Order: sequence, then structure tokens, then C-alpha cells
Amino acid sequence: MGDTTQRVLSLLNLLQQRPVWTGSELADRLGVTTRSVRRDVERLRALGYPVRAEHGTGGGYQLGAGKALPPLLLDDEEAVAVAVSLRLAAGGTVAGLGEAAVRSLAKLDQVLPARLRAEVKGVIEATVSLDSPVTAVDADVLVALARAIRTPERATFDYTKADGGHGERRVEPYRLVAAARRWYLMAWDLDRDDWRTFRLDRMTAARGTGWRFKPRDAPDAVEFIRSSITQAPYRFVAKVRIEAPAHEVSQFVPSTMAVVEPDGDGGSILTAGADDLDYVAYHVVRLGWPVTVIDPPELRDAMRSLGERLKAASG
Repeated sequence: MGDTTQRVLSLLNLLQQRPVWTGSELADRLGVTTRSVRRDVERLRALGYPVRAEHGTGGGYQLGAGKALPPLLLDDEEAVAVAVSLRLAAGGTVAGLGEAAVRSLAKLDQVLPARLRAEVKGVIEATVSLDSPVTAVDADVLVALARAIRTPERATFDYTKADGGHGERRVEPYRLVAAARRWYLMAWDLDRDDWRTFRLDRMTAARGTGWRFKPRDAPDAVEFIRSSITQAPYRFVAKVRIEAPAHEVSQFVPSTMAVVEPDGDGGSILTAGADDLDYVAYHVVRLGWPVTVIDPPELRDAMRSLGERLKAASG
């Protein structure tokens, strides 16, 4: 059985190396008869690999595209190339691939030999991107958390808060979300007995503990993290009504800066956190639509002050 399995894997590797092989070529490379090749091809088909057989001149065995994606067989160089590409994509250098890259990287990293993992790390450390749009995150942190979410198992990591405070956090990890320039983790904080949002660029030494947990009823991760990063960390939470549909306003307001919701009669409600209300006043006014301040009252003063300054500047 062991010899058969090894031979089938070798056959798969050969079929992935070039478009077409004749039966005699495969038999010669594998050291078996053409009859054995036919049996091994049937074994691959049973596993979901779409191996086609064409007869006549120019024909032979060919690995085709199927309805589902079967496992791929990679040699050392291919595995390193894929892992490096996934780490770069997870870091944001390939737009729109971040979360999928992390899931794929977690699967690959789980089976990657230590010698190849070291080679991947060496390539990454020697690579510099001049225009990466994402705050740097240790790929090992991403992989460890993605694996813990998939298991699922509790995780721990060292965390530095915005005020510089440092300590270990113990969590039940639920979802990784890439938002604008950063990666965030939504998790149940075991010490605070509540849902929390954590920035991955403030984490080190992330690791699974091996302790499984039963998933809780969780809020929507995207909405939870959007609310956390647009409102929770700030001194003020500003709320205004804008006389324009929410889908139009959203085109000019990044989801990481504010939450925009429909408000009937073609209007919308914009909610944003800020430590400086002058900043909110400026950005709301520059949208160009009529605005009504809902909260806080201090925002009205900031709007009035901005208007006076603009009027004075206009002469």
C-alpha cells in the first residue's frame, strides 16, 4: 500500500510538470507497466483529479481542470514561492486578497517543513515594499490567530495598548478583519468577559493554547470592528444628519472613519468618533451637502467657529 501511494503521488507530480504524457513515458519514469499507469490514473480520478486520456497521435494523459479544486502537490521551490506570495498578499501588497491569503497561509504553514519555513522567513525579511498600504504585521501572528480561529482554540498574545500599557491577553478568537491600513482581531476577552477588538500590529508572541472552546453567539465581526475603530477609542462621538442618500455619502467617507446609515426621505446619519470636533466639522462640511448636527452640542460650536474662520479668510 505504501509503495502504491508513493507511486500515485509521483504520477500526480509528473502530470503537474507538463501538459501531456504518453502512457509509455509515464511507465518508464515510474518503473512500472502501462497497465499499472492506467490503474494509478483511475486512483487519481477517484480522488477528484480530472485526468483525461486522449488516444492517437499527439495524445496521452493530461491533468485537466475539474469542478472542484483537489489538493495540489508542490515541490520545495514551489512551496516557498507560494508561501512568500501569500505572506506578501496578507500584508496588503495585493489588493483584496488579504483575508483569503491568511486562511491559505495558515493551511500551508501547518504542513510546511521547518527548513522551508526558515527559507520563507529569510525571503520575507529581505523584501522591502516602498508603497505597502498596510501597517506592518508579523505574518507569524496572522498565521497563529488564523489557525486558532479555524480550530477553534483559545489563544494568547502580548499586547501593547494605545497608552503604552503592556500585558498578556487571553482570548477566544473569532474573526480577522482587514480594514484600510490595519488588521484587527475580534475576540472574546476571557479576563474581561466581553467582546474586544485588537490591532495586530500591537501584538507579539501570538499562539494557540490547545484548549478548544464552543463558539458563542457573536456579533457581526465587520460591523463590530467598524464601530470599535470609528467610535469607541475617542473622546466624542459625533452624529449628524446629511441631506443625501447613504450610498452616495458612503462613496466619500471611508468605513474606517465613520458609519453611514440611511435615515428616510433620502437622508442619512453619519456617526464618527473624534478627539477634536474641529476635525469632524471640517470633513462634514467639505462633503458639500446640507448638514444638521444631532450630537454632541459642542459640534455646533465647532461648525460655527469653522464658518467664521472661512468667512474671515474669504475677505
